Amino acid sequence: MMDQLSNYDKYPVVKVSGCTDGCWQGWGDIGVEINRYISGYTKPVKKVVIECYPGVLDKELVEALSVALGDEYFFFSSDAMLSQQEINDFFSEDITTDEVFGYLTRHTIDKFFDPKKVSELRKQISAVKEGVISIYGTGAAYICPDADVLIYADMPRWEIQQRFRRNEISNLGIENRNERPSLQYKRSFFVDWRVCDRFKKTIMDRWDYLLDTTLLGSPKMVTGENIRRGLQKALTTPFRVVPFFDPGPWGGQWMKKVIGLDESVPNYAWCFDCVPEENSLLLGFGDMTIEIPSVNLVFAYPRDLLGVPVYGRFGDEFPIRFDFLDTIGEET
Repeated sequence: MMDQLSNYDKYPVVKVSGCTDGCWQGWGDIGVEINRYISGYTKPVKKVVIECYPGVLDKELVEALSVALGDEYFFFSSDAMLSQQEINDFFSEDITTDEVFGYLTRHTIDKFFDPKKVSELRKQISAVKEGVISIYGTGAAYICPDADVLIYADMPRWEIQQRFRRNEISNLGIENRNERPSLQYKRSFFVDWRVCDRFKKTIMDRWDYLLDTTLLGSPKMVTGENIRRGLQKALTTPFRVVPFFDPGPWGGQWMKKVIGLDESVPNYAWCFDCVPEENSLLLGFGDMTIEIPSVNLVFAYPRDLLGVPVYGRFGDEFPIRFDFLDTIGEET
């Protein structure tokens, strides 16, 4: 009942007119569309690159895409990565041994990969003379930069954090799903997300499709052109991002009552109401809503969104955060 009384919109959507086509839901329809697209190529070898942001559930995606595209020539970017120990050693100065503090890495995606393994994997791909080749994983577009179809499987950070807490995923290039979520988040903040955002910005203009698998078992796909139209629409109209609510040691009960949140949660301490790095942006295409990290808009149009003076000082980093902090307890 409280949720119905609240006029706070927890799921604001940017409606994108004229883009009802170019959207698919469910692995069946997604697979049909990818195959329709690649059938337009007459050459004997067709390369499908599925570039993944850290945090996607590989099992779900690999099983579905290998059925859709065939698994005879299905390659994994992870096969060309450095060993876990080598990755840990290389990024140790950025991660540090401190529980909280680290250094924002300046490195790029190639530093996760072994040059010899990359060369060998590229030779294996080049050896295929006929058929559909799938290259999957974080850094897939680095392994194969000349994709015929580039699919970007994105993932918002708020959901990545939930998957850390459920021990569902590891950090990039290592197996640490049972590590404390706070340490996984820290490593992502200082290394994984910095590297992958840096790489994302270099290929956004080339996305043929964006894959949204934020909701388990409910995959959605939209053309890259539609995503770019959606970002342009958000840029030129007032918009909100999707707020993210989280409990904490000082959390209170006020947001539950005023905003209409889950009463079974012990408290809510935070509402990230506009933190583009953490929040999502919902783009509405007809009856379908696609969820993407709202920081994608900052990456796509930093100068126009932030203004020249702010962009000149902060670049494509959104310099302000809007939070609600709740410390108010139950009324007596």
